[in-house]
Amino acid sequence: MLQRIQSIWLLLASLCAFLTLKLPTYSGTTPDGIPSSELMGMPNFLLTVLTVIIGVLALITIFLYGNRKLQFRLCLLGILLEIVLIILYYLEIKNYSEGTISLTSIFHAGVLLFFVLAAKGITNDDKIMRESERLR
Repeated sequence: MLQRIQSIWLLLASLCAFLTLKLPTYSGTTPDGIPSSELMGMPNFLLTVLTVIIGVLALITIFLYGNRKLQFRLCLLGILLEIVLIILYYLEIKNYSEGTISLTSIFHAGVLLFFVLAAKGITNDDKIMRESERLR
């Protein structure tokens, strides 16, 4: 299971997803005038639920190594959900009057990158299996 590179990528995607719950994505001033307000995943229910779903999806996908087709589809679903999550964060950022994106927001890009790398690893595994069956 962990010998395959996509398992490592999926584990890193899950780790990055769970880190985004506690680390700020954006710091700024709210329209109410609250300075140094940080946008994190935990206070917002929708962001929390979607982030937990993405992290758990990555963990579950690791253990589906016997079914590469399903594993690949779940990676694509994880990519789609992360894109939706980034869009939701962007919509939340629009509620701030001024501020900056935090350095820890890179974890969202990490989740996307690791899901893409895992999907590529699954495709490579599938290709190797088809070639080995062809040689028989």
